[in-house]
Amino acid sequence: MLSLKNKNIILAGASSGIGLELAKLLAKENSNLALLSRRKEVMDEQAKDFENLSGKIISIKCDVRKKQEVSSAVKEAKEFFGAVDMLIYNSGVSIPQSLKKFDSSSAEETFKTNVTGFFYFCEELIPVMIANQKGIIAGVSSLADGRGFPGSGTYCASKAAMTIFLESLRSGLKKYGIKVITIKPGFVKTPMTDKNNFKMPFIMPVEKAAEIILNGIKKEKRIIQFPLRTAIGSKLLRIIPNSIFEMMAKSY
Repeated sequence: MLSLKNKNIILAGASSGIGLELAKLLAKENSNLALLSRRKEVMDEQAKDFENLSGKIISIKCDVRKKQEVSSAVKEAKEFFGAVDMLIYNSGVSIPQSLKKFDSSSAEETFKTNVTGFFYFCEELIPVMIANQKGIIAGVSSLADGRGFPGSGTYCASKAAMTIFLESLRSGLKKYGIKVITIKPGFVKTPMTDKNNFKMPFIMPVEKAAEIILNGIKKEKRIIQFPLRTAIGSKLLRIIPNSIFEMMAKSY
């Protein structure tokens, strides 16, 4: 079981939802935390609460859609810690899309936040981890990565891209001693899912989701996916004929 005590961890997307709950749990593990978010004032308040629990802690303003801000944030975290042991990329958005009024700008924002920002972090951290022959990269994808659901096409596509890229990293970086973890939640009750106006089967409290993710990281699992029923459903949706999926999707 991996000990997270004194591990230097960058957590991107730490101001709410899964990221915030993970920050709370990592603080209790006595990890050293760099909490990244566009809302630095929120992170500053959280950092005060974590000071008595965590090791070193710093909050850094970072818009993951902007390459220079990611580069500056990683540099600041490196200088603060001395080294970075782990990246947890939790930044993500879900913007409902009407196909009658398809908006490419919201699709672009989805990909910049959900995928491109992760590329920026990889550009900064992978060379260092290769040089050190160690490190952990964990990225949050989704169980929605297997099919294109109506109204959520850009979100599903971005998560599919994230899953495939993480898979590529895992196979390519293993020889350098770098572990890559793919995190695939189903529906979790967060401010992001609170905006959904459709039924979300087996939706899970965010606190429980964060516990599952933390335990999976400590066990160094390749893929952390939950809840079980949604994960099984996702696998089944992948293998059913396209015509059947399209009939089912009409009801969404």
